[in-house]
Amino acid sequence: VLDRFSFDLDAEIVCLEDVRPKIRFGDKLASLLAALCVPSFVLERVLRLHTMDPEDVLTIIFTSGSTGKPKGVMLTHRNVGSNVAAFDQILHLRRSDVLCGILPLFHSFGYTTTLWSALQLAPKAVYHYSPLEPRAVGNLCRKHKATILVATPTFLRSYIRRCDPGDFAALEVLITGAEKLPPETADAFEGKFGIRPLEGYGTTELSPVVSSNVPSSRVRDSWFVASKPGTAGRPLPGVAVKVKDLETDEDLGLGQAGMLWVKGPNVMKGYLHEPEQTASVIRDGWYRTGDLAQLDSDGFLTIMGRLSRFSKIAGEMVPHLAVEEEIGKVEQSGEEDALSFAVTGVPDEKRGERLVVLFTRLRNSPEAIVRALQESNLPPLWIPSADSFHRVEAIPVLGTGKLDLGALKDLAVSCAAADTRRA
Repeated sequence: VLDRFSFDLDAEIVCLEDVRPKIRFGDKLASLLAALCVPSFVLERVLRLHTMDPEDVLTIIFTSGSTGKPKGVMLTHRNVGSNVAAFDQILHLRRSDVLCGILPLFHSFGYTTTLWSALQLAPKAVYHYSPLEPRAVGNLCRKHKATILVATPTFLRSYIRRCDPGDFAALEVLITGAEKLPPETADAFEGKFGIRPLEGYGTTELSPVVSSNVPSSRVRDSWFVASKPGTAGRPLPGVAVKVKDLETDEDLGLGQAGMLWVKGPNVMKGYLHEPEQTASVIRDGWYRTGDLAQLDSDGFLTIMGRLSRFSKIAGEMVPHLAVEEEIGKVEQSGEEDALSFAVTGVPDEKRGERLVVLFTRLRNSPEAIVRALQESNLPPLWIPSADSFHRVEAIPVLGTGKLDLGALKDLAVSCAAADTRRA
């Protein structure tokens, strides 16, 4: 990376591959003996760990920028440590576990769950530098008999296409995050590899995990409901959530959709050099996620989507994700299909906004899709018109596999404007 990009960094650069040859056998032996024989309180003084405060910043992770300019999220030792401890509590990690780390470490999901979980807890960890190389990831999991994998649905689709059934034979825990887990993707992965992916939820600002479904094999009490399809699981131990009305900011009851707020030791210290932005999302220790959600009577959290993934049409909130799911049913989009269409909103003089569908390819014509949507249970306001479908060269995505919502909206606006000019 340093060779490829002309970084001008005002800092000392330390490349770990340059350090490794300098570590002698005697250094390793001394460290082993110190770890086994020297009391921990002495090690703390020698390594000066006693000078560190749990509220000190451990790292700065930048947000993906899916909805705008990336922000530097300051995560403390307490933030990351609490998330790792909670991860261990719900999954009951064992020394025999093997964690396969494929998520980039500049992403908080990869940083906390695959780096610090391995450093602090019992499991062995193996890594591959890119989740975009299915065969390499599959071979790594097969060779080391990986039992735990965290990924995104986008990456799972490529593994379904290109990995062999035996690659994930030892997996016991497969949790996805960063985006909604489509049921068809979960079904296809389970059908091919014999293990069902489960969904979790989190954000960079929350270190990142807020909630997760748990595999039944990791549950110690038979009465405990470990997972519910379509949900993002229960909040982690020590994490509190509440749902508030978008207009009045009042707390809502069970089953009611509204803005999700989160409180706990995982809430970030703040945004780097942006105190006003920090104050706008953290109130009395509660973090405003920007996601719409609802809670059920068993404490399971259902994420409806980012507020930015809703359009307000004639006063009604219309979820883009729900429309995409219905179009996917018409198109019979399966787990083997790459992202070929996306829904977003553009300004409309009459109704405030209108839906636009950008696509790279379609099995059916826009007119046929609209007719099928009209025959479904979708409300009329949720159905885009046939002339609101626009072919594009590619659907904008980020390096993490998530939709680039800002670029998607800009592209839709330009397509709609071009239509207006032609008209």
